[in-house]
Amino acid sequence: MFSNEEYNDRIRKTKQKMESEGIEVLLITNPANMNYLTGYDGWAFYVHQLLIVALELDEPIWAGRQMDANGAKMTTWLKPENIISYTDEYVQSAERHPMDFVCSILKDKRLLGKSIAAELDTYYFSSLCYERLQKGMPDVHFKNGTGLVNHIRMIKSDTEIEYMKRAARLVENAMRTGVDSLAPGVRECDVAADIYHAQISGTEEFGGDYPAIVPLMPSGKKTSSPHLTWTDERYKPDDTVILELAGCYKRYHSPLARTIILGQPSLHVRELADVVLEGLNETLAIIRPGITCEMVEEKWRKTIAKHGYQKDSRIGYSVGLNYPPDWGEHTASLRQGDKTILQPNMTFHIIPGIWFEDYGVEFSETFRVTETGCEILANFPRDLICKTEDVPSIPFINHLNDGDGAGI
Repeated sequence: MFSNEEYNDRIRKTKQKMESEGIEVLLITNPANMNYLTGYDGWAFYVHQLLIVALELDEPIWAGRQMDANGAKMTTWLKPENIISYTDEYVQSAERHPMDFVCSILKDKRLLGKSIAAELDTYYFSSLCYERLQKGMPDVHFKNGTGLVNHIRMIKSDTEIEYMKRAARLVENAMRTGVDSLAPGVRECDVAADIYHAQISGTEEFGGDYPAIVPLMPSGKKTSSPHLTWTDERYKPDDTVILELAGCYKRYHSPLARTIILGQPSLHVRELADVVLEGLNETLAIIRPGITCEMVEEKWRKTIAKHGYQKDSRIGYSVGLNYPPDWGEHTASLRQGDKTILQPNMTFHIIPGIWFEDYGVEFSETFRVTETGCEILANFPRDLICKTEDVPSIPFINHLNDGDGAGI
């Protein structure tokens, strides 16, 4: 996927960050971080696996299930001797645990006396993992290495940006497919199936990966809650539907959200959509290197406040490489108090939806911070989409730019 030179640079930056934080050994269980540093890619994160990065070792060590070792050999740049696997007697066993095996590796590599950190707050590192590591290394006081590699990932290389742009092409197709499939009487699950086909079949030039989040597609009163998926119910005339989707290419994501009306919008939905769109457009227009995440959110907050609206939750987050259950990078958020300074080639999903008790409206874009502004990655109409019998579909509107503005 990437050159050895790029992987070596990522390892170098990781070790520099480790050294600055007094960490000699870092245990990485986040599959996105494992992929970022080695290229490892496989649906094996339902069992315990990790990457050992040590200052004194030239290469990381991959430790995982024996049947997944060949996958590590095929997808990583690591030497075979640095791919170490455990047998199935460790898999979901009450007597032994994969972290017991990890302790034995650290002992063999003479790393037990080092300053060791683990990603303590990830989906893939359980309390039992921590307990077994502590039992196997009772003299070690574990540091918290959560987010160390994540923050390095925030500034993308040119190749990573290209992957996200391909993901944007995929989400354009998926969103268009979803919008075209929506109609009164159609089952929600059938629209979801059409979206999945578009996400994965991709274009003639390249196909798509499975996104880290399934299609989010609440309808009717369910639009008051943004993270609902689909049922086998049928859409009704004048339903409001929210589609939040992503294209995914080589694990890099470009999310996109739109609100669709299967008929004519009610007055309150139209008004809310106008406010959200005004806020989104004005917020995108100020984005540039040097401003902070909280300054981005402040522009949104002040814009919608003019119309009497407020939103307490964040309006976006850094995005890129990831695995289920989330496409966000778990670093910077567009919210009050986040003083992260925007830099070129940072990428964000800005998603300023507003949800009330029985309805909601949501629009989003994925953008790249450029040298002078921001670039919107997807090319899809940014407006409330009203599907009627005489207007069954919608044309593309060019929201892309040359990187010197918000692309609105």
